[in-house]
Amino acid sequence: MKTILTITLIAVIMLSMISLPLTMATGAQSGTDGSEESVQVNTELSTQNQGEETQLQNQIQVQTGNYMNQAGQQMQIQAGEGNEVKLQSGNVEAKTAMTMTQEQVQNRTKLQVKLSNGLNSEIKVMPNTASETALAKLGAKCEGECTIELKEVGTGNQVKAAYEIKTQKQSKVLGLFQAKMQVQAQVDAENGEVIQSKKPWWAFLATEEDEEVVEETTEEVVA
Repeated sequence: MKTILTITLIAVIMLSMISLPLTMATGAQSGTDGSEESVQVNTELSTQNQGEETQLQNQIQVQTGNYMNQAGQQMQIQAGEGNEVKLQSGNVEAKTAMTMTQEQVQNRTKLQVKLSNGLNSEIKVMPNTASETALAKLGAKCEGECTIELKEVGTGNQVKAAYEIKTQKQSKVLGLFQAKMQVQAQVDAENGEVIQSKKPWWAFLATEEDEEVVEETTEEVVA
């Protein structure tokens, strides 16, 4: 009886000694796999951070000079009053107080402005194109008291950068009285779409006149 118990005890001890190295080997292998996954995640995060840092390093505050935008259009950046920046394309100039950065992409310059929600908005549309779109919508000309401003419009997550064009139109109220009608339109600076257009509340009482017709009438009276 004692002999059987002794043999059984020895067998249990031997089995325990055999299973222990296997357990340690399995644990070591699991640890190695975990380390590899951790290294891979850390590498991806490091690459992402380096990419963001490189992008930030490439973005600098706009500097005065002549540049070519992403679409190959010529543009000029000038310093305005205070913190204002003037962006000009063709013979049309827009002012902005927004924080604007530029990034060199090969031989082109990418312009962006900082929005209040922390995001950046690229300025893909130039002032001359935005002005042409807005004036066509308003049926007006950019003469006299005409202003073009690049500003933030909208609220919350709907904020965006847009050109706001304000100008005047000749009109005749109730068909009797000549009056200058203040009109304005906003054009998305990224896709060039008209966001909104405004006219005074009394516009429904007025007949809008074409600028060329008004000029011809004035010349006839003077003659």
